[in-house]
Amino acid sequence: MKRFYKEVTVAEQDGGWRALLDGRGIKTAGGRPQVVPTRALAEALAAEWAAQGEKIDPQTFPLRDLADFAVDAIGADPALALREILPYAETDTLSYRADPEDALYQRQLTVWEPLLTAAEARHGVQFPRVSGILHKPLPAETLARLEAMLAAEDAFTLAALRMLASLAASLVIALAAIAPEADAEALWKAANLEEDWQVELWGEDWEAAERRATRFAAFQLAMDFARLSRPR
Repeated sequence: MKRFYKEVTVAEQDGGWRALLDGRGIKTAGGRPQVVPTRALAEALAAEWAAQGEKIDPQTFPLRDLADFAVDAIGADPALALREILPYAETDTLSYRADPEDALYQRQLTVWEPLLTAAEARHGVQFPRVSGILHKPLPAETLARLEAMLAAEDAFTLAALRMLASLAASLVIALAAIAPEADAEALWKAANLEEDWQVELWGEDWEAAERRATRFAAFQLAMDFARLSRPR
């Protein structure tokens, strides 16, 4: 598609902010007004449009895709996000570890246990610690608390959490990633601890390294989206 606009601006509209193309408000893929909660996010969305050349490249709108999902999918059905995010708590990577006699277990204990105990203290929940692959359900109180926490979040934060939890296979890491002091690289290494262990043992091929870099970029994007969505 050829570029059909000259000027990209932002304006406060309908209780939020909106990117404008030649003064006309952008709509989502679903046809809804793309109204976002902060000027910072609207400006980031506008920057994606402003960066286009003579032809528009649909692959260069990652923030827009997340914003559209927040408005079209989660905004229309908030329970959708809860149904998709909560399972990452029920099978959280940080809860499932190697057998205590394995060398991998000690590394998991060193890296994962501080994250898990910090999440328990911050959110008032309890996660199981399981050696092996047998599933152990979350305490009912923890599941209810997490569901209430997620239900209180806005659609844009939920869109970010959904993406983060999917990439990390961990709601604990996803929640840590939207905290103001979050360290993207440290959290990503924690999420990929077992993969890194295998790389140390057997080496890594370039395709796996490329996939990991792509996924890390998506993880950072979701963190940025959550940060931009929150009022300062």
